Amino acid sequence: MLRIGLTGSIGMGKSTMSKLFAESGVPVNDSDAVVHDLYAGEAAPLVEAAFPGTTKDGAVDRQELGRQLAGSPEGFKRLEAIVHPLVKKREAEFIERERQRGSEMVLLDIPLLFETGAESRVDVIVVVSCNPQIQRERVLARPGMTVEKFNMILARQTPDAEKRARADYVIDTGHSIETARKRVAEIVSDLKRRLASGDFLNA
Repeated sequence: MLRIGLTGSIGMGKSTMSKLFAESGVPVNDSDAVVHDLYAGEAAPLVEAAFPGTTKDGAVDRQELGRQLAGSPEGFKRLEAIVHPLVKKREAEFIERERQRGSEMVLLDIPLLFETGAESRVDVIVVVSCNPQIQRERVLARPGMTVEKFNMILARQTPDAEKRARADYVIDTGHSIETARKRVAEIVSDLKRRLASGDFLNA
């Protein structure tokens, strides 16, 4: 079973592309959604123990956690040490479920794919990208986003140019949704062709 890794910097349109892959029939494991679920469940007491005062009604208060993490690289490392193993466990369970269903490929939506060394967990990498100005406009339009917060997030992410250089496929989301949908269909079709021809013998 082929494992496609989807990644992209903040504001590039990765979540929308995940939905388009799902529409094309590829089962998707969304890391952001998994984290959201973990924050409302098993990760909450662990996060509270590491960052007192960051949970409310048994769930992680993301705003308070963000406030405590602001400008704290050491804090991010502590949080990742808690969350990443739980996310990987959920990912492995998803892959096993799809393997048993006989799926020929799955998509793993991993925001920090390069930053966390997740390349080893996928067979092919798709990077979502767009013009930096479009990215900036999209991100700064989000509720509660500031230039400082945007710059802090960017500083923790692998530069877009490097991601593009390391990708097997790139989706430019700076055009219409139909253009992006067509590109996703092209990628899925090409991967099916490559699977059929034995390009991914170990997948």
